[in-house]
Amino acid sequence: MCLKLVLKKIIYILLPLVIGCAKIDSYTWVQTLPHPWELTEKELGSYLLKFQSRFPDYKNRLIAINLWRLGTPYGIFCLGEEKGIDTDPIIRIDTSDCTVHVLTTMAYAESKSVEEARKKMIQIHYKPDENGLVEPNYKSRWHYTSDRLLNNFKTPDITSKIGPADLAETVQIEINRKIDGTQFLDLDWTSKQSIKYIPSVKITQAILDKLPIICGVAFVKKSYFKNGIVIAHEGYVINKENLIHASSDEKMTVNVDFLTYLFKNQEPRFDGVMFYDIIEG
Repeated sequence: MCLKLVLKKIIYILLPLVIGCAKIDSYTWVQTLPHPWELTEKELGSYLLKFQSRFPDYKNRLIAINLWRLGTPYGIFCLGEEKGIDTDPIIRIDTSDCTVHVLTTMAYAESKSVEEARKKMIQIHYKPDENGLVEPNYKSRWHYTSDRLLNNFKTPDITSKIGPADLAETVQIEINRKIDGTQFLDLDWTSKQSIKYIPSVKITQAILDKLPIICGVAFVKKSYFKNGIVIAHEGYVINKENLIHASSDEKMTVNVDFLTYLFKNQEPRFDGVMFYDIIEG
C-alpha cells in the first residue's frame, strides 16, 4: 500500500477523535468564564459576542450557553413586562425558573448584545396581535408551555416524531379553564387543545436516542389538568442523556442525568413528557 493511502487511512481514523476533542475543548472554554449572573450588562454583551464567534452553529452555541448558566440562582416567576400587572424585567440572567431558563437561553444564544437579547426575548415570550405585531403585555404572554409548544414556531412540539404513536397518550383540555369553569389566570382567554405526550413509564434510553443533539423537554402532571394546565416543568435535553434545568429543589440551574431525574426511587416524578425543537430566527 502506498504511503499516500496509508496517511489517508490514518486521517480518517483520527478525524472523529480530533473533532470530538475540539468540541470538548470548546465547551471547556465555557468553564473558564466568570459566572454570568455576576456580570454587568456591558460585560455580558462582550461575552455574547464571544459565544457567537466560538460557536457559529446555533445548536452548539445553545449548548454552550446552557453550560455557562449552570449554578444560576433559582427564582420563580421572575420575568414580567416592567410595567402594568407584572413589573419584573423582560429579560434577566441573574436568576431563573424552569421556563425563564429555557426562553432566556434561547434569546441570549441568538444575540450579540444585551439589547438584541431583550428584543429577541419579546419575540419569543409574547404572542403577536391580530396585525402580527408583538408587544410585551401580560395578556399576550405565552403563559402556558403546552400552548407555546403547539402554537409558537420557536418551540415546536416534536413528540410524535420521537415516540411511536402507540406509546402516546392524549389529553383533551381547555387550557386556562379550571374544573369549576373559571379561568386560572385572568387572561380573557382559553384554548381547547388535544395534546399528546409519552407516559413517563414508557421513556427509555432508546427513546432519548432519537432526540437531536439539543432540544426542549416539558413534563406533564395529570393533577394539574383540573386547573387547565398540562405542563409542570421544562428544561433542555443535551446529547440525548442530560437534563439542564432550573431546579426548585437544588435552588439553582443544574445538569443531571435525564433518566435518573425522571425516576426518583424508581417512581416517575411526572406523568409524561413532551419534546420540542428549538428554532433559530
